[in-house]
Amino acid sequence: MPSPFNVRSRVRERNGVLNRPEFISLNQQPSGSTESRRGSRRSAPTIIMKPQSSQQSEEPTDSGSRDRRESTKLPEEDCMLLNPSFKGIAMNSLLAIDICLSKRMGVCAYTSSSWGGCRSMVALLALTGHGITWIIGTIVCLTRSNTLAGQEVLVNLLLALILDVMTVAGVQSLVKRRGPWEMSPGFLDCVAMDKYSFPAAHASRAAMVSKFLLSHLVLAVPLRILLVLWAFLVGMSRVLLGKHHLTDMVCGFALGMLHFSLMETVWLSSNTCQTIISISTLSWSPFF
Repeated sequence: MPSPFNVRSRVRERNGVLNRPEFISLNQQPSGSTESRRGSRRSAPTIIMKPQSSQQSEEPTDSGSRDRRESTKLPEEDCMLLNPSFKGIAMNSLLAIDICLSKRMGVCAYTSSSWGGCRSMVALLALTGHGITWIIGTIVCLTRSNTLAGQEVLVNLLLALILDVMTVAGVQSLVKRRGPWEMSPGFLDCVAMDKYSFPAAHASRAAMVSKFLLSHLVLAVPLRILLVLWAFLVGMSRVLLGKHHLTDMVCGFALGMLHFSLMETVWLSSNTCQTIISISTLSWSPFF
């Protein structure tokens, strides 16, 4: 049983705690009535809080307007990304088909490929359409030619080859399209500035040379057929080696025909060719 002294002390402590300022509202009502409390609430400095409330109300409106503006902009961007035009879909589909077919046709890309054993033969066939090969061969034939007609044809062919090399190198440096298989260009490719895939330089050169020879040389029908077949095989050899895409080869053929048409338009006469030969050999005689 607790002693009466302990009970009294606990009551005193409890009363002392309840008499603290924070517990006054619990023990006794304030002196003013409810009306006075309402009046005090009405007379409270609500004017000071109004700017804060207005600022708070303005901030959501600004953020809401920004969200609305962003919501109006985002769907347009999404539509551009997710719903491209028919032209874009067609171009992307054609590029995907081109890459897939070009990779499948690169059967001689590496020695471990399905036709890896024929890689050296295909590379030799591609070498016959290289720019350095044709430029050196044309210069050798020009030094051994002793007729005005032959020199005229060879000088124009040499200029057409130089035009082809410079044009293809310029377009490749602008487009910078890589081949279907990641391969570093060889030494001759670097010399001839044939580092990229589009357009196919070998295909352009083969088409231009074959058309040039067919137009300015008298050849039998079998030789003409073989010349056209050679141009086609040279273009295909680069695809088989994994150097170019199919579209690169097609555009190369078209560019070669354009070079031939341009060279026919600015065809140099025999006198002009003799002047160029004399300046290049530092002799003014009509022949070598």
